[in-house]
This record gives sequence, structure tokens and C-alpha cells, in this order.
Amino acid sequence: MSGESHIQKRSIAELVQENYVFAGVLHYFGISFYKYEQRSLEDVCRKFRVNPQQLISELEVWAWRKDPSQDELYLQPIEVLVEYLKNKHHFFLRHQLPFLSNIISGVKLPSKYAGLLADLRLMFPLFVDDFIHHIHEEESKVFGRIKTLQEIEDNRYRLEEALKILNRPSIAGMAHDHDAHDDEMEGIRKLTNGYRLEDGAPTAIKVLYHEMQEFEKELIIHARIENELLFPKAVELEKEVKRKIISTIRMN
Repeated sequence: MSGESHIQKRSIAELVQENYVFAGVLHYFGISFYKYEQRSLEDVCRKFRVNPQQLISELEVWAWRKDPSQDELYLQPIEVLVEYLKNKHHFFLRHQLPFLSNIISGVKLPSKYAGLLADLRLMFPLFVDDFIHHIHEEESKVFGRIKTLQEIEDNRYRLEEALKILNRPSIAGMAHDHDAHDDEMEGIRKLTNGYRLEDGAPTAIKVLYHEMQEFEKELIIHARIENELLFPKAVELEKEVKRKIISTIRMN
């Protein structure tokens, strides 16, 4: 029996226990892993009309996916950095948050977890709403300001318009006000006791805790990239644009 056909005969529970990433891949194909833990991958793929080979290939892609390092991002121009951050926002909103929400809202757990699950079902949607608001605000204010500064630098605005824009809240001010979002999951972390579970906990809640912890780590890295790379580059861009405008005024 080939390795791939052997995988197809195994249960969803076994595959997810071996590699929690598998749960995320199943969600990507519209399959809630916790509903089919005792079914084989082959059966579930047949039910959802998914090609098992395609699913396994996708798992390999996810397993090898690697974000660029902070050093690699530092060498990129600001527009590449903004695009990278936008793509991360898209991944958070389109995959990670729906995946976590799906588990929290749909999973069935033993009665000892009833209180925890009820609290998560109240708290997590509030966190998601706040997070979405933060992302939209950041993209409209910060990313929008950076784009406008680049357009001024490229002489796409008349001098009078450019001066008005430069009198609006500055990138330096936004940087000062920007929260380092490394603690926005503090409430969830406390509720889950730092994502700690006993060894015999059900697979579904192990996956949930693992994915929440991984998401929190990603948020910390994301905030660091914004604070240590994006804002310093944007502040320098703003200074350069102001220097250029002042020089133009003096020449006139």
C-alpha cells in the first residue's frame, strides 16, 4: 500500500492528532474536522467531493509555508512591506479567525468543558469584532497615509493640496498612538489558563488551544513588524516628503 493511500484509510482523529495543521487544511476545504473524527479521510473526502490527493498536497504546502524574516523584510521598500502586512491581514480574516470561530461555535465537548466553552462563545466574537475594527482602521489611516505620501513624492498633488495633507495627523503621531497588539488576547489567555490542558483532553480542544496560541504568536510578530519596520520607514518617508515640499516652496 502506498503512503498516500495508507493516509486515506486512516481516521481524521489520528491524522489531526499527529499534525494539528491537518485540521486547518480540512477547514480550508469546508470540512469541520471535529464532526468526522472517527471517519476515514477517504470517506470524508468522498462525502465532500474533495480529491484526497489535492488535500494531502495542500497539507504539504502548508507544512512548508514560511514567512520572510524581519531582516528580509527590512531590506524591502515600504510598498512591499505594506503589501505583505495586507496579505497577513487577509489571511487572519479569511482563514485563521473563521477557523477558530468555527471550532468554538460548533464543537461538542464533555460537560467538564461546558463553562469554558460558554465563556469562549461570549468572549471570542467580541475579540474578533475589535480585531476587524483595528485592521480596517490601520489599513485606511496608516496604509492610506503612506500611499498618499508616495503620491505627493511622485508630484501627483498640487503644492497647496500637498500642504493641506501634510497638516493632517502625521505618521509619527500614528506611530506614537499605535498599540503593540501583543496583549490583545490577554482575556482569552487568562480564560484558558495560558492555553494549558491535561494530557487526556479531547483532540478538538487541544487543536483549539494550539491554534489560538499560534495565532497569538503571529499577532506579536505582526505588531513587531509594524512597530519596528513599517512605522520607522513611514516616518522617514514623511520627513523626506516634507523636506521636498519645503524646498519647493523656497524655490518659488
